[in-house]
Amino acid sequence: MVTISPSTPRARDYSLRPQDRKTKCLLLTGPCINGLYPLHHIGTSHPQHQQLALLSIQHVPALWHRRLGHPSSQVLATIAHNHPDIKTETKQHFCNNCKIAKSHRLPSYISQTVTLVPLFLVHADVWGPFQTPSNKGYKYYVSFIDDFSKYTWVYPLFRKSEVFNKFVEFQHLTERQFNTKIHILRTDNGGEFINDKFKIFCTQTGIIHQSSCPHSPSQNGVAERKHRHLIETTRTLLLEASLPHFLWVDTMLTATFLINRLPSPNTQNKSPYELLYHTQPDYKNLRVFGCLCYPWLKPYSPTKLSQLSTPCIFIGYPCNQKGYRCLDPHTNKVYTSCHVVFNENIFPYSHVTNTNTSQSNSPISTPPLLLVPTAQIPSTLTNTHGIHTSSTQSQSATDSHTPIPSYTPPHTISEADTNASQPPAPVQTKSTHHMTTKLKSGISTPRQIFDLFHTIHPDDPTSYTQAVKTEHWRQAMSQEFQALQAQGTWELVKPEPHYNVLGCRWTFRTKFNSDGTIARYKARLVAKGYNQEHGIDYTETFSPVAKMPTIRVLILTALHYNWNIHQLDVSNAFLHGTLSENVYMQQPQGFQDSLHPNHVCKLKKALYGLKQSPREWYSTLSTHLLRYGFKISNSDQSLLTYKHGNIQLYILIYVDDILLTGNSPPEISRLLTNLQSTFQMRLLGSLSQFLGIQTVKTKTGLLLHQQPYARKIIERAGMSSSKPVSTPLACKYTIRENSNAVFINPNLYRQLIGSLQYLTLTRPDIQFAVHQLSQHMQQPLNIHNESLKRLLRYIQGTTNIGIKLNQTNLTLRGYVDADWASDTQDRKSISGYCNLLGDSLISWQVKKQTTIARSSTEAEYCALASEASEILWLRRLLEDFNIPQQSPTLIYCDNTSAIALANNPIFHSRTKHIDVDCHFIRDCISKKILSVHHICTNDQLADIFTKPLTSARFQTLSSKLISSVKTSV
Repeated sequence: MVTISPSTPRARDYSLRPQDRKTKCLLLTGPCINGLYPLHHIGTSHPQHQQLALLSIQHVPALWHRRLGHPSSQVLATIAHNHPDIKTETKQHFCNNCKIAKSHRLPSYISQTVTLVPLFLVHADVWGPFQTPSNKGYKYYVSFIDDFSKYTWVYPLFRKSEVFNKFVEFQHLTERQFNTKIHILRTDNGGEFINDKFKIFCTQTGIIHQSSCPHSPSQNGVAERKHRHLIETTRTLLLEASLPHFLWVDTMLTATFLINRLPSPNTQNKSPYELLYHTQPDYKNLRVFGCLCYPWLKPYSPTKLSQLSTPCIFIGYPCNQKGYRCLDPHTNKVYTSCHVVFNENIFPYSHVTNTNTSQSNSPISTPPLLLVPTAQIPSTLTNTHGIHTSSTQSQSATDSHTPIPSYTPPHTISEADTNASQPPAPVQTKSTHHMTTKLKSGISTPRQIFDLFHTIHPDDPTSYTQAVKTEHWRQAMSQEFQALQAQGTWELVKPEPHYNVLGCRWTFRTKFNSDGTIARYKARLVAKGYNQEHGIDYTETFSPVAKMPTIRVLILTALHYNWNIHQLDVSNAFLHGTLSENVYMQQPQGFQDSLHPNHVCKLKKALYGLKQSPREWYSTLSTHLLRYGFKISNSDQSLLTYKHGNIQLYILIYVDDILLTGNSPPEISRLLTNLQSTFQMRLLGSLSQFLGIQTVKTKTGLLLHQQPYARKIIERAGMSSSKPVSTPLACKYTIRENSNAVFINPNLYRQLIGSLQYLTLTRPDIQFAVHQLSQHMQQPLNIHNESLKRLLRYIQGTTNIGIKLNQTNLTLRGYVDADWASDTQDRKSISGYCNLLGDSLISWQVKKQTTIARSSTEAEYCALASEASEILWLRRLLEDFNIPQQSPTLIYCDNTSAIALANNPIFHSRTKHIDVDCHFIRDCISKKILSVHHICTNDQLADIFTKPLTSARFQTLSSKLISSVKTSV
């Protein structure tokens, strides 16, 4: 219905005639009737006109939505507004395809939960890893936030797996201090919270553990927002004080201390401290973080004339004392005192950094290593005080590193290079060592992921250029250079064209204590010995190292006689060796002599990296011990024995690691004094860890294990959460060369196998599996990698396994076995043997035979020949330890034909090609060196070294060879 005002002139003459815009077709007519215009259809032949408006509403918007590429309803409405010919509607069209293809996270639901009492609801989350570990090695932290007061507790972590223990510690603290219990714990969905230990603990204590949905950090918003607040405050404090990032723990604990005392709109403008403790925080004792301070040193002054204060850096507040923590940057001591004078406008670290930077002409911004007496440059701030959290007590305020000597010995200039016509050099008042700092590109070689002895800290620098940017690495290089100068390692000479001048490089490694804390930062100068030429700058290179059976026999001998085993370590051992060849090397990077920058170093000492360095060091040490009265063992040249009357002493050498034992403590003390007067030797006490092998006392002796090393292998392989299996290899272990594709990462395979080979020193249970997988190092297949992963899963469940050395009789016996033609590729047999001294395992071997045996008897007999050779060597070794075997050594074999062949002088046409083995074994039997006896296959211990076994059989045999660390007392 349409109406027009009657006052309109000639209104009755009007009529409405709507038509289609595009087709111009007349749709309706509306003649004027008393000022009204009723609209009538034109005929009834087009009933679709009745649905015209409805069709446009239903179909036109959806059609344009699809035509325009599925835009949002707001965009479509804007287009329709600017283009009236495009029909749309205000009601949003629902498109199923849009919902599927454009799904996204919905706006976070704002929780309306309100807690009325403290610690009813606690939020928790882990942050890390930090790119720079702290001075103690911390890389993570966990925060606990009380929902009622927003009071925050922070605990530094070495690894995420420590979260559970920290939560238990936090729960005990809060229950005791606030007389309340935690009802709800809210965390994210991380594995450090979602695990069996947390689940069992929360069930037992009645705590409801709420976790966020995967990929929904907003559901743990309180903890996430607190992380941001803590990190921003920590970053600001570090920036203002110009402190190095490895002090982030001290800075964050200070930030937490301050944040807990700041009012917030979220807590009705009250501080978390006030809400939790019902009292106002005291701000009068706060000071600017990182500023200059002077603590009163009266309690620490050794004499009455000592200074009563020293410039320090304020690094926070002790948790259980009312005072201040002050760091002395020169001695690395941390003083806790309430008598402190502050200068809050001076930041010592900022001043030192700016001064060094302004004095340097280096193109980079990091201050270089200035080679002047160390007292003139700031020492590293790597302190050894304890990490202070809200639940731990501070350590001694006088913990520190030993100060570095303040004198840098000069280079030695050869007299042949001194030109008499040149004017004398000006007299130096402090040092004749003229050095300039040059920042050149370091030569970096790729690091191996897996190393047999050591682990690489992820943040260790790989070149001089990286290391010089950090204070503690600059100081480590300075210490190493001073040690080299003190030893008279080289003299500077003019280079000649015929000199084979070697390069050198710096290597860096972070040393850790047994508890995981950082012990020291070690820098070492290494010569590039791979450029040496035989006959020019080296000849012989062989140097003996201790064999593992010798180490085990020495320990068993000491256990049997109740002797103490002393462990020694030689500092810079190779530098004690004197070179007999002329070896020339470039001056070390960053330490070039400014007066003779083009000279080269003529080495006088055996520097690390030279091919002959281990040999020269062994020659120096063994010569000294021979003069003392020792004799070198014919069985193992790394073993030296001293026998004088009733006195027996034994020294075992593995490069710079030494074991010493004997029956005369006074003579041992005299020997140690003699060694320390000649070499820079450290006494490490009784045997606890040797070559990465830990020793644990048991009721019957010692247990040798490599549990930390095994765990690191698992962690580096990324299988920490893998499900353990009961055997290293599947019972029906077969690998066909063409059965699978080539493994895409052969380097990783080789690195893992190399690490596992060292693990077998205390894990005979994996010896056969490692041997089998080691045969495919050249081109491993995917099926080999799957078998390797199974082996790692077995180790994952048995990291606490080792070999037991018991205090029993010292009678030698052996077990030998062979698996005939077990290799389907070449049909060669596998030999395996193990030897026990008393009931302690001292040696074992798995080896593929070099020839193809035509019968099981022949395979067993070849294995018996290898075992006989090992028995001969072990008997000679035991004689060196004054443990002669009075009767023939029993060897147990489960093949009667091989035993008959050994005991009877019968030659057959099928044994002609093993005639040498026949004569060798029979000669040993006739001389009563050994005796071969039959043993039931079920009791054959060597069976574990020749073939994959079922789970039950494997467990039976392995339990007789290995033991768990849990049995230690």
